[in-house]
Amino acid sequence: MKKAIFLNANSDKLFEQVYDYLLERIRRGEWKAHERLPSVRSLASEFGVHRLTVFKAYQLLKQNAKVYVKDKSGYYVQPGSTWPPVAVQQDPIISAYVHDSHLSEIHQVEAVYQFSKALLDPNLLPNRYFSEYVKRVFDLYPKVLGTYSTTQGDRELREALRGYFTGRYHFELTEDEVLISSGSQEAIDLIARVLVKPRDYVILERPTYSPAIDIFTRQGANLIPTEITPDGYCLEQVEELMRKYKPRLFYMNPTFQNPTGYTVPAEQRKRLVDLAAEYRCLLVEDDSYPDIYFGAAPPAPFFAYDTSGHVIYIRSFSKYIAPGLSIAMVACRPGIMKYLLKAKSLTDSGTPLLNQKIFLHYFFSERMQQHLHKLRTALSIRKGIMEEELQSTGWQWNSPDGGFNLWIKLPGSASAGMDELLASCREQSITFVPGSICDPLREMNSWMRMSYSYLNEQQLREGMRRFIGLYQEMFE
Repeated sequence: MKKAIFLNANSDKLFEQVYDYLLERIRRGEWKAHERLPSVRSLASEFGVHRLTVFKAYQLLKQNAKVYVKDKSGYYVQPGSTWPPVAVQQDPIISAYVHDSHLSEIHQVEAVYQFSKALLDPNLLPNRYFSEYVKRVFDLYPKVLGTYSTTQGDRELREALRGYFTGRYHFELTEDEVLISSGSQEAIDLIARVLVKPRDYVILERPTYSPAIDIFTRQGANLIPTEITPDGYCLEQVEELMRKYKPRLFYMNPTFQNPTGYTVPAEQRKRLVDLAAEYRCLLVEDDSYPDIYFGAAPPAPFFAYDTSGHVIYIRSFSKYIAPGLSIAMVACRPGIMKYLLKAKSLTDSGTPLLNQKIFLHYFFSERMQQHLHKLRTALSIRKGIMEEELQSTGWQWNSPDGGFNLWIKLPGSASAGMDELLASCREQSITFVPGSICDPLREMNSWMRMSYSYLNEQQLREGMRRFIGLYQEMFE
């Protein structure tokens, strides 16, 4: 009966399959802390494998501090190996921070002053023009609601995006190397499901986009953090990590990074593409805010420097073009694309065709391109308001050259009381993102992400003054 859970000796080392099965049951809490596990002999009989296979699986669990041994007694569950339970009645914002660390849980909290949402204020979009264009799309495609898209995405849109990126960044790209997804988060999930197996090593920036941590953790990956700073990465460290761990991929958000706002310089981008080819490590480049710059435009994406097929490029258009359409693009070479298409076909029948057609005519219109300039100006003003309110606090942050967020370091006294600060903010109808959920190590307790993109100018000032006042009451 249990034998069916394993594939075959050629699909993966058999003891590693036994390890994965046992670890999953431990994590789910089927065996509690300090509970004795089944004997090697009984598991070997149950699974129909050699006792040495089970013994090697138990030794790997012991090596990874998931179990411990008592002499002549067997193997026992190491405390802390199970996923902690979520209190059903607990406040969702505290539950997200303390237990699950899912950014989506924080976003579900209703508040007047939403500093947690790295989304665009809907009033900054040309909504009247957008509604007119929706009507025009129905005139151009009267049967659009009665038609599925292909799994890969609308060919007309893929061809338009190919031309756009070829013209703007000189991408070497065909329309068959473009996939349309329902937002960047779906794209990350597809890539993780296709490319990452349990125990694969994955490099992540520290800090990084919180849902990416959750996605790769769910796949059973071993996460390797590398620091991102205002100057980019330490390339010596990245190369050493690639050499030592042979990671499957490096997930990165190198342009106006979420949450920090940092941008990796062009010279590092070229060198990292070379390192990826040398060490056979895929670079997954998540590009969400490239048009939201307040001075000079950012460097070209990593994909523009890739000649060996080691970069997968995710370009989201959801954040600032039309969040309600939830459109993103994945660009990669055919060897990877065919597997992404198989995975997406198991998820849906393709991103909704209506959304793709509306986006096609809306994004490439002259009016939308002109509106991006106004958008940059409005967001630059809002960033300035937030920074102006922070000037008197003594808190630390780097002023970003683009994007939606400030990455702020609070004094040390706040790190131990972050959950209390979250709870008090909720009572005052204020939300923010605690830094620890953006940290693969879950340790950045003195940091927080605050977004200036979602609130209008008056709300920004009111909300920041309330938040700062509340903080000072609690910690000063």
